[in-house]
Amino acid sequence: MFRFLRNRRGQGMVEYILIIAVVVGIIFGVYKTMGGKVKDQFVKATTEIVNADVETN
Repeated sequence: MFRFLRNRRGQGMVEYILIIAVVVGIIFGVYKTMGGKVKDQFVKATTEIVNADVETN
């Protein structure tokens, strides 16, 4: 009657899905808080590279 309670494969899959959801949530939160700063650093580095190339030519 309660065979579904003994099925551990489904429980393991749910746990993995929950872990993945938590990791994705953390990544999304870090991206939202740090995304602008990272973008600014890439723009700054690109500008420096372009300016260094112009100075050598």
